[in-house]
Amino acid sequence: MTSIPIDAVVRSFPVDAAAAWALVADLRNHERWIPLTRVSLDGPAAAGATVTAVSGPFARRGFPGLADVMTVDRYDPPVGAEPGVATFTKIGHVLKGHASIVVVPAGPSSSRVFWSENVYLAGPLPRRLTEAALKPFLGGMVRYALMKARQEAHATNRHA
Repeated sequence: MTSIPIDAVVRSFPVDAAAAWALVADLRNHERWIPLTRVSLDGPAAAGATVTAVSGPFARRGFPGLADVMTVDRYDPPVGAEPGVATFTKIGHVLKGHASIVVVPAGPSSSRVFWSENVYLAGPLPRRLTEAALKPFLGGMVRYALMKARQEAHATNRHA
């Protein structure tokens, strides 16, 4: 049974679960939707991979920025009526925590995407404090990224 975090941002997508999965679960696509961010993987999108998302004013031009380093813990695409689940552990020097993306089939040409981020800062400040401070920003980022991804899915579906 797949558990979906209660605080996940949820969006309906106008494409089947496999197409939504291909779009949102491969974090390399996220740099198209998250401003000022570049994303790289050390191999294919799969369990065991390391993902690095670097954000900053000139990050897309190769300059340094805030690095969000994650390991992919689980990367199971949707199969039939079963949802696709991707989970990530943030292991960077600054950002710690977990993220998950769950793609649930909602019909032959639709799906629902659940994305959650539970992140805190490494360091001397209490985890609960930094987690609470980051939550509004990360929630906004996830909502924006899912809006852009959904628009991309809709445009692709319209041209199919």
